Amino acid sequence: MQTTRKSITFTEQQDSWIKLRVEKGDFTNDSEYIRDLVRKDQAENMKLLELKQAIDEGLQSGRSPLKISDIIKKVDNGEL
Repeated sequence: MQTTRKSITFTEQQDSWIKLRVEKGDFTNDSEYIRDLVRKDQAENMKLLELKQAIDEGLQSGRSPLKISDIIKKVDNGEL
């Protein structure tokens, strides 16, 4: 995979935090930590997008003919 070099600026507090995470052995270097944060952000945003799509799909599907108690029974039975 091709990489791109970036120059970013952190506050002293942020830099200390990054160095602490590396010193603790959680990451081998600063770049690995930042890439991990980006991957987590990408995953979180993908989950959010999927949730929004599911909500839109639900809203577009209209009202259910089922009563709430029927829906709860179906959920409890693993049908929904």
